[in-house]
Amino acid sequence: MLVAAAVAAAVLAPSASAAGGSVNPQIAGLQVALRAWGLYSGPIDGISGRLTAAGLHAFQRKMGLPAGPANARTRAKLGPLGRPLFGSRNLVRGDFGWDVSVLQFVLARAGMYHGALDGYLDASTAAALRHYQSSAHLASDGVAGPRTLASIADRARVPVRPEAPAVASLVYVVQPGDSLTSIAAHFGTTVAALARANHLDPARVLLMGARLRVPHVATPSVPDATPQQVRDLLDAWSAKLGVDDHLVRALAWMESGYQTRLVSSAGARGVLQLLPSTRQYVSTVLLGRPLASGVDGDVEAGVLLLRHLLQVFGGDEKLALAAWYQGERAVRTSGIFKVTKPFVDDVLALRSRM
Repeated sequence: MLVAAAVAAAVLAPSASAAGGSVNPQIAGLQVALRAWGLYSGPIDGISGRLTAAGLHAFQRKMGLPAGPANARTRAKLGPLGRPLFGSRNLVRGDFGWDVSVLQFVLARAGMYHGALDGYLDASTAAALRHYQSSAHLASDGVAGPRTLASIADRARVPVRPEAPAVASLVYVVQPGDSLTSIAAHFGTTVAALARANHLDPARVLLMGARLRVPHVATPSVPDATPQQVRDLLDAWSAKLGVDDHLVRALAWMESGYQTRLVSSAGARGVLQLLPSTRQYVSTVLLGRPLASGVDGDVEAGVLLLRHLLQVFGGDEKLALAAWYQGERAVRTSGIFKVTKPFVDDVLALRSRM
């Protein structure tokens, strides 16, 4: 289900009370945005009741828009709090928008956040996010990357589908001898972009161990592709190679959020986050020929690897996904690691919704 469609359905649903209505966390983002315009005075509860619908339609009349769902045009008019939808980008401290409002709402419902629902990812929101990550056995870094977003989407039942390709970014820990110049050159960005993203003075010495947000990670051989184009490729290769398309979509969303240019700190790349060595293994051992460059080759490699793991483990999806995460040999010798189980569970849970 597209997020826009999910939001539309929720906003246009019959009036629901807080006691009996269906909670859609994306609606909490709409409620926060409407409250900022003075058009919604009800609770931020993620329920599309009469007050939410009335506030939305009042805003649309004010802007000369046709009454209807909270579509992209309406959300653009809402301003900074009107976008992007949750799941469209990674979230780090200092970010502002609809998706941060949704994150705060989910964390508050889980009893981990007690601050304002204001769409700003401040220190208290980041602390609550780290608490969530720890409870979900994720890296507790206060950054809502693809795995954290997928986990939240699954556990809090957030309809997710990115509307546009997100800007790839990662968090890099400064090593001895690093400088902004060397880091920028390594990741294909600029000193100015690094300094802006991290509020740094380029003339000052970097502190070892500091965590830097690296914007605009460059992978020149991988062209931009919209999330719909990525999904089409995932479906095409799934059909061609005989792998369940819902499982492939869920795995790709868990790994990258459909971001084609994402590069992990370990060097894994692309939609399915394969290491260059893994891609080479798929090409030489599983396929016996070079893979195409770009997104098409990345997706083919990932689906081929998943098919191989499913075959190796007799179609057992849990073991195949565990092997994807921790390695085939490790699963054979040690079974599924404790740290791997949340990843496997999240992918399988997401499959029914992708």
